[in-house]
Amino acid sequence: MSSTTDLRAEWQAFCQKLEGLGDIVTNEGFVDEPIDAAEGYRYLTRLLRVALDMHMENADTDFPHFYPASHATAKIGADNPDNIYMNAAISGARRYRLWGKRNTVPILSIGTKANRYAVDGTMASTGEIDSADFVLGPDGSFEIIVSPTREGENWLPIAADSSMLLVRQTFMDRAHEIPAEIHIEALDAPRATPVPLNAALLSQALARTAGFVEGTARTFAKWTDMLKAEQFNDIATVDQTMFYRAGGDPTIFYLHGYWKIGPDEAFVIDTRIPECNFWNFQLDNVWFESLDYRHHRIHVNNHTAKLNPDGTVTLVVAARDPGYGNWIDTAGHQHGTMLLRWTGAKEHPVPTTKVVQLNS
Repeated sequence: MSSTTDLRAEWQAFCQKLEGLGDIVTNEGFVDEPIDAAEGYRYLTRLLRVALDMHMENADTDFPHFYPASHATAKIGADNPDNIYMNAAISGARRYRLWGKRNTVPILSIGTKANRYAVDGTMASTGEIDSADFVLGPDGSFEIIVSPTREGENWLPIAADSSMLLVRQTFMDRAHEIPAEIHIEALDAPRATPVPLNAALLSQALARTAGFVEGTARTFAKWTDMLKAEQFNDIATVDQTMFYRAGGDPTIFYLHGYWKIGPDEAFVIDTRIPECNFWNFQLDNVWFESLDYRHHRIHVNNHTAKLNPDGTVTLVVAARDPGYGNWIDTAGHQHGTMLLRWTGAKEHPVPTTKVVQLNS
């Protein structure tokens, strides 16, 4: 059993580890503006909040609870402004039951993941199910069994290394659509109540929390470096391997890019939208966080976008509204990352891009 002195030493090591992670912010070559550094340090605090929820407060895989790993003030990996994200800790040694009502959310997808952000920056899919494939009751109710072998009408596979269950609720008109109600329980938990916190659990939680913050921050810093080199003012990441390895939804096609413009310039994207269930475009900062969609128009989707007469769409990234296309507000930024995604498409057109001068 760890003594109070041992725990104090572990706490100090945890704090020193967090202090050292500030190097991720100061050492990155894409931190060009004061806002980048300020948001970088804020990003680390946000990842810390998520990691504590994940590894401290909701880590018992016998008594899982849903918590949000991305939301308006805590963002990871080009979080979708049109999504509600729900995460739960699971174990490949258990079976689980999900139940609830779909209500009117257009797209509801659920996956089991092997969360290895703290190890090698991956979050491999170990099972997927989509609302298009659900068997629903007359009132929209459903039950899903999560298990290694097929069970029930709705089945979600789990693997020995599965450690997270991720729910994505995707909205087109969030103000008028009703989120799904979803609950989770372990079917074969060996205990009636959770184990009280002890020194070993605390030590494990602190180590995993620090590891998640570091692994996540370094993973997406590498993505920004890659996009700056390969997709500078472009958006043509046709190879999806990296995105799916990091936990991307296999029904989604991701077109990431890096943008940089002057205060009197605009970055213009023109594209044909394939036949799909959903699409949207969003603007992100260099840390792969969506910009503040609470107060700025930093994204559009298939419900809000205005199409051209020929059915194509023009997206205009600029500090002010140029009066044409679909304006995307830079929200005080001059560079960052961006993402165009569509769901359920069978073809994947590549957009054209250009930087233009704004009229004064």
